[in-house]
Amino acid sequence: MPHPKKVGSLPIEGNDELKRTNEIKTAIPLLEAIEIKGKDITADALLTQWKLANYIVDERNAHYHFTVKANQPTLLQDISFFFQNRGEPDFVICDPPDHGRIETRKIWITTELNNYLSFPHVGQAFVIERESINKKTGKKSKDIAYGITSRTSEQADPERVLNTNRSHWSIENSCHHIIDWNYDEDRSRISKGYGPENMTRFRRFAVSIIKSKGVRSVAQKMRELTRDSRLVFDYLRMTKNSCANADALKA
Repeated sequence: MPHPKKVGSLPIEGNDELKRTNEIKTAIPLLEAIEIKGKDITADALLTQWKLANYIVDERNAHYHFTVKANQPTLLQDISFFFQNRGEPDFVICDPPDHGRIETRKIWITTELNNYLSFPHVGQAFVIERESINKKTGKKSKDIAYGITSRTSEQADPERVLNTNRSHWSIENSCHHIIDWNYDEDRSRISKGYGPENMTRFRRFAVSIIKSKGVRSVAQKMRELTRDSRLVFDYLRMTKNSCANADALKA
């Protein structure tokens, strides 16, 4: 049985059924459906693969921005060794103190590994350090991520590479993470026909409704609504009382 964290689905040509496949095999067919020329294609470490890199650069004239982890051990070892004594960062971003934490992101980037790394079309290698401080407790946490991009230093300076990486995780957090965290979607046992696709639509629709109300935490609001089904109808203004209250507030 495919790993629940690495399963996607694609329609079978001439058939209403879906076939299950892993993310690596799904990536290229999904990219075939969209125009990506000149774009940056970001991906998790699972998709840091030779075949996908060659497809993006050679066949589609686009650029990759890949995370490097233990599934590419030699690549990770070479990049991490180079950045052991990295000195001052090439660029730093300090985020506004939103969501109860203060975050600082630093990037170190190099072109010196381009001809050394065993990976196609490397334009730059980089390491990003993210430090987060909880404003209430003062607790600090630090994450380090290694990566490669096919963009050269002329095409992307350290600030652009850091922003590309940040944009990738903002999509991951605002879309996929919310769905998986609140609905445990990756371990869903719904697999027949259009079931997975339809359930994903329902889940995203529910999240979008909550977001449209301007709440700070989708997870917290979902927990509140779960405790009392009547609250759901009031929240959606689907009862006479809630409609009356809304009209009174407008008046």
